[in-house]
Amino acid sequence: MYILLALVGACALGIGVHYLIGDRELRGVVLAPAIATAASAITYTGLQWAGIGQDSIWLWLASIIGATAVAALATVAITRMRKRSDAEERAALGI
Repeated sequence: MYILLALVGACALGIGVHYLIGDRELRGVVLAPAIATAASAITYTGLQWAGIGQDSIWLWLASIIGATAVAALATVAITRMRKRSDAEERAALGI
């Protein structure tokens, strides 16, 4: 059940990431929170399987803060790819 705390925390911070990174009109509103939540679930589960207990601060830092950092990096990368793709499309159309 503690995994839900990590997932909710990462999702909430992912919402903040969406609003902190510019060019919001180029991506969906759920992109950053979804990436943060998925990364948090994978990290939390992996660390639990590795034997790190729920009382370890590293489990919580990695699954919440680390997942938020992954979401921020992925969101920036996706936004840059979208900008580049749009510019190439405009150039191809002669706009």
